[in-house]
Amino acid sequence: MMKLNTIAAFTLAMVMFTSCNKKEALDKNQVLIDSLSQIEFQGDKFADIEVLKYDIPSWNKLTLKEKKLVYYLAQAGYAGRDIFWDQNYKYNLKIRAALENIYKNYDGDKNAEDWKKFEIYLKRVWFSNGIHHHYSNDKIKPGFSQSYFQKLLKQTDTNLDGTIVEILFNDVDAKKVNLDESKGLVQGSAINFYGKNVSAVDVEKFYNSYVQEDSLRPVSSGLNTKLVRNNSGKLEEKVWKSGGMYGAAIDQVIFWLEKAVTVAENPAQADALKLLIEFYKTGDLKTWDAYNIAWLNATEGNIDYINGFIEVYNDPLGHKGSYESMVQIKDFDMSEKMEVVSKNAQWFEDNSPLIPEHKKKNVVGISYKTVVVAGEAGDTSPSTPIGVNLPNADWIRAEHGSKSVSLGNIIDAYNKTGGSDKLKEFAYDQTEIELSQRYSEIADKLHTALHEVVGLASGQINEGVGSPKETLKSYASTLEEGRADLVALYYLYDPKIQDLGLVDDWKKMGTAAYNDYIRNGLMTQLVRIEPGKVIEEAHMRNRQWVSAWVFEKGKADNVIEKITKDGKTYFKINDYDKLRTLFGELLKETQRIKSEGDYEAGKALVETYGVKVDPKIHAEVLERNKKFKNAPYRGFVNPVLVPITDDKGEIVDIIVSYPKTFAEQMLFYSKNFNFLPLEN
Repeated sequence: MMKLNTIAAFTLAMVMFTSCNKKEALDKNQVLIDSLSQIEFQGDKFADIEVLKYDIPSWNKLTLKEKKLVYYLAQAGYAGRDIFWDQNYKYNLKIRAALENIYKNYDGDKNAEDWKKFEIYLKRVWFSNGIHHHYSNDKIKPGFSQSYFQKLLKQTDTNLDGTIVEILFNDVDAKKVNLDESKGLVQGSAINFYGKNVSAVDVEKFYNSYVQEDSLRPVSSGLNTKLVRNNSGKLEEKVWKSGGMYGAAIDQVIFWLEKAVTVAENPAQADALKLLIEFYKTGDLKTWDAYNIAWLNATEGNIDYINGFIEVYNDPLGHKGSYESMVQIKDFDMSEKMEVVSKNAQWFEDNSPLIPEHKKKNVVGISYKTVVVAGEAGDTSPSTPIGVNLPNADWIRAEHGSKSVSLGNIIDAYNKTGGSDKLKEFAYDQTEIELSQRYSEIADKLHTALHEVVGLASGQINEGVGSPKETLKSYASTLEEGRADLVALYYLYDPKIQDLGLVDDWKKMGTAAYNDYIRNGLMTQLVRIEPGKVIEEAHMRNRQWVSAWVFEKGKADNVIEKITKDGKTYFKINDYDKLRTLFGELLKETQRIKSEGDYEAGKALVETYGVKVDPKIHAEVLERNKKFKNAPYRGFVNPVLVPITDDKGEIVDIIVSYPKTFAEQMLFYSKNFNFLPLEN
């Protein structure tokens, strides 16, 4: 006799079937599976955002044990999602609870324009994991009035402190991550990594006095803590661990990770998971380093994952790691092709334009795979990257290498929805259009591979020079991303790419890649910036400072020409060979800045070329972009993994479904992974 149960799924999946008749139970099992398979996400578009879905094409190739591992790891990721909400802003969880209560309980006129504006605001907050835009870092402004909001609060019996209500509509905490030093890097940022009355100077003094037991292998000081003043005014860290800050959510993460250990594919994978669990239990950063090394060595198997406090982009000082999780399934076909790049990483390093003392003599242990994403949470969701290279600690990279992945199903989902109309609008001529249509997809994949594998793994810091977050401070992230981009750009226009069998025509592919990069860096990415604003986000900054620098330095030779045609502006590359040379010169200088810790040079490079926006070009780009339906920003709902259990409670299969709407998934997450108090 079989009894069908479902665990942590949506409405259809929440039904339990029981029967004394085995055939009847099996029939009901099939009915449920058939019903779930018909649930299809319809997509959602609001403000400047479009929410899509991604497929898991490899799912049916997995064994039951592998499916269980994916499921447990995904649940572990979702269990910690509210950590990221609270990290983003101290009032986010209170605000979300209030907004969702209104959304679920309001029975007034839902056809009214103000209600529609409320729904858009809530979706924007959901998408950004808080009240600040996920990319620009600006506070999201409600399209409805404060008086209307007060009416909604009253009609739904929703409580929200008056001070917080005011904040939604005023200019307090206007920037999540402020990079303007004149406003205070810490005190001008709404990010919840530092307490009241803690300044950037305080932070630097605190961590500069941090005693490192091994100066050659420093721990990532401050990565998993909030720095606050205690009752006596002394600075101290609130550690994110079991029994510490965020402990209630972390305990749930641990619960699911412990289940993952039981179905690990091999001992190396199990050992790495055990170290991650130990890190969450203790908060010890030495254990975090040990885990990262063990995770690097766990290269066998079809399943991998990311989980922890990882990227430091949201900390203006580069210490604090944002919570994120990603579960990955190996893309068997593409990984074989992309492994070629990894195997030749030393050749790329040896032949780079870096000065000899900045080159690594032995590029160690680079592992590169194309993967299929099966679940994301925290800093990777709903907006997700297309490639990842970890760990971030420079000394671990130097001694043990890194893992790089390209998110194949995410890239495919983006490409399927991109369309060619915008290309035709901003490309200079038909030749440029045809090259991009033919080569952009492979160019993007190779750019990601070269950026992650070769770029982020290349170069070395001079002996005695501190880490980039210490030396380059708020400019470290954009300089590192730009440096890796420059490595990719330099080699995308190189016959070696064709010699390795990766493309059929290196010159045409490289030409398309250069066209796309310059067009984006100088023009099309500006659709993401509001009029009058400067560029704040690290990746956008790096694309502009790279593009603007080579444009200026190549003016004498007319390498890139700014052309007005039919009243529209275009940037036309006239000399691709010289452009490659310029990319190489900029790469050499950027690596020097990192290797020597030259803060002033790094600051000058970014501030001169990467921050300010030409208002005329910006206005023109926004006007030309109005006719396109595609939103500037896109993200994804996650698939729903639905465990099927027998009458003994044993999982006998796991099937893939999708929510009907973005709102459905967000409300489900809030209900089922709501482990933190509203104030932490």
